[in-house]
Amino acid sequence: MELDLIKRVYFIGAGGIGMSALARYFKKRGCLVGGYDKTSTVLTRTLEEEGILISYADELSSLPDEFRVTAKDTLIVYTPAVPADAVLLNYFRIEGFNLQKRSQVLGIISKGQFCIAVAGTHGKTTTSSIVAHILTDTGYGCTAFLGGITTNYQSNFLLGDNNVVVVEADEYDRSFLTLHPDIAVITSMDADHLDIYGDAEQLHESFHLFAEQLKTDGVLFFKQGLPLQKGITYGAGTDSIVQALNIRVEEGNFVFDYKDEKVSIQDIPLMLPGKHNVENATVAMAAALQLGIDPVKVKAAIASFKGVKRRFEYIVREDKHIYIDDYAHHPEELRACFDAVRQLYPDKKMTVIFQPHLFSRTRDFAADFAKVLSTVDELLLLDIYPARELPMKGINAAFLSAKLTLENSRVIQKEEVLTYINESQPELLVTVGAGDIDTLIQPLKNILTHV
Repeated sequence: MELDLIKRVYFIGAGGIGMSALARYFKKRGCLVGGYDKTSTVLTRTLEEEGILISYADELSSLPDEFRVTAKDTLIVYTPAVPADAVLLNYFRIEGFNLQKRSQVLGIISKGQFCIAVAGTHGKTTTSSIVAHILTDTGYGCTAFLGGITTNYQSNFLLGDNNVVVVEADEYDRSFLTLHPDIAVITSMDADHLDIYGDAEQLHESFHLFAEQLKTDGVLFFKQGLPLQKGITYGAGTDSIVQALNIRVEEGNFVFDYKDEKVSIQDIPLMLPGKHNVENATVAMAAALQLGIDPVKVKAAIASFKGVKRRFEYIVREDKHIYIDDYAHHPEELRACFDAVRQLYPDKKMTVIFQPHLFSRTRDFAADFAKVLSTVDELLLLDIYPARELPMKGINAAFLSAKLTLENSRVIQKEEVLTYINESQPELLVTVGAGDIDTLIQPLKNILTHV
């Protein structure tokens, strides 16, 4: 479908972070935009405030008349997370509307533009957000579709006035194979989404195919140590082509040096903590420098990047209490998060509230989850957030808890958390997970700041 022909767009699953960015894009283009989501959230209400028609009932009566007529200028966008028996989804299919997955629409938008695509089982949201911020902050400009709400812009979507587009390339359901980037980044290839891929080998094959999607003169950056052959490596230390060096903590913030074959930049301050975020910033800088942006401006942009909501986000930062929230839901993400916390607060007792995400992921990586979760000082383990899955017999919070070697741990219900935290008043609290654990953030903040 040609982009210029699209006048009306309806989103099934409009409240998703990737879907909402697309909704904002088409609204900015002057299209009539509507959508359905099963739950009212801060994000969906924000979309409504921006003039996007959102309904919360999966039934034909909730569908505006403008989207009931099949037309060449009408596009229906859906997410694979929507159940196959969804009423609205099947209505549009039966009536012969033009239905596209979110990833396919990103392919339509980026076609004919200079595309910077960031892929990886983790790290892609932060890295793509840093790339978009550098391009925006330096005045180079870009349009960006991001997987998180950037703190600098309070949005997951940026609209530029040039032909450069930055996209988060999602490996789930092999979605990123609709893209043909000019610059591609692969941050990680750890086994994940095995409910889709079956095994790590199939996942790796998809990343290899993504790398081959590069345009003829395209450039690929990938993390040092990944099983890829062609491209420019990056990482902390001297083993890679693009290097983050002299990483240290100064006055509570990480500072590092950047070096590649042509450019060297010293004493770069980064508000985001952790070696993994230093590496994310390093490859984002490399992508920006590839465009010819002034290194001095790139350094200043890195220093001004405030992060992404739910990516090592400080909720409370006071003398008595530190509260950090993070989206981590894979063992490697948890390890990176906890390592960063330890580097910043080595002498504080770390209390962690973790909500596992997906029954299949909990089952497939139970041993790895148990190992990393057992490194904290105190663990409160919530029930598994099912997302798109039906329950699996024997796979629950108790199943994971039984594998822990940490004595100071307990399975706890969400409704019990606030009472427990109010009574214990932890000095260092970390909430982690990709489900609805975010609904606890404001109440926990209120407890720790005595609101």
